[in-house]
Amino acid sequence: MATLTDAKRIVIKIGSALLVDRATGNLRADWLGSLAQDVAWLKQNGTDVVLVSSGSIALGRGVLGLGYNTLALEQSQAAAAVGQIRLARAYEEVLAPHGITTAQVLVTLEDSANRRRYLNSRATLETLLGLGAVPIVNENDTVATDEIRFGDNDRLAAQIAVTVGADQLILLSDVDGLYTANPNEDPSATRFDVIDHITPEIEAMAGDAGSGLSKGGMKTKVMAAKTAVSAGCAMAITEGSVMRPLTALEQGANATWFTAQTDPQAARKGWIAAMKPMGTVMLDAGAVAALKRGKSLLPAGITAVSGDFERGDAVALVGPEGAGIGSGLARYSAAESDLIKGHQSAEIEALLGYPGRAALIHRDDMAL
Repeated sequence: MATLTDAKRIVIKIGSALLVDRATGNLRADWLGSLAQDVAWLKQNGTDVVLVSSGSIALGRGVLGLGYNTLALEQSQAAAAVGQIRLARAYEEVLAPHGITTAQVLVTLEDSANRRRYLNSRATLETLLGLGAVPIVNENDTVATDEIRFGDNDRLAAQIAVTVGADQLILLSDVDGLYTANPNEDPSATRFDVIDHITPEIEAMAGDAGSGLSKGGMKTKVMAAKTAVSAGCAMAITEGSVMRPLTALEQGANATWFTAQTDPQAARKGWIAAMKPMGTVMLDAGAVAALKRGKSLLPAGITAVSGDFERGDAVALVGPEGAGIGSGLARYSAAESDLIKGHQSAEIEALLGYPGRAALIHRDDMAL
């Protein structure tokens, strides 16, 4: 069974029903404080933590007096605008006493679907984690449409887990795992402790949303699990309303774990290797040697560029003798790459007219 202390990087998804008291519409401050203790414990263990948090609409609708009936799209967007600022402030206030810096990252599903925007999101999150911050990620519900009406942060959390290469994704929910049937309706329903393979039968057991504040049901959680495990990230569904829910999970609280058959790094490199190259980058012998030592590809080691690729596209990497050595995701277009080839990273701004990234292909975006 997986343990949280084994993970180098964890994404934790917090549902609206856990954060906001349904009767009052107020934030559950005591519970959030206990979650902050758990985050501090994980950080002290050397684990990177990303929080994917619902709650902005649930908080904002209470402040605006919109009640709990179904909201029109414009009302949902307005509630999100009011609630998001309160949500971000609440996280900052509970984590700051533990010496933890928080960062707000607002995204939509399109940021993961569009490769260029995906790379931007990934670079930002990696930089924040490298600086020791805890990103608080939420959908940008003030401008999103489909996400508000049909989406759920379970899917977003899985995509964020893939984006940052997390080892584990923890869905803190109002249920303690996946059951063979709805336990509220079928007393004979049993919970799965571990699921190694998500079969059609497993998917068929998933139900719909069950609480008034949350939009996601078990179906979206199983969809999230499929996304996570395919990228080498194990996922757990556990009941999160208890104080210090992550500590409870570590100590054996009820949960369903979906196991991953590979690790995040291997899964990502397999994904990159399977992509069709849109161009070719020729390298000198020094660059080839540097890549084999685990370094990123810098413009100085490039001798020629061919093809018509944009930022985020896959390109083939070819050594000085013409032998293919791998592929990677370019951080510059073909035209930009041609301008900066053979030059030092410090010269990029003068050549392009704007500051750019030092590496043309980062080592994490490369499969050799």
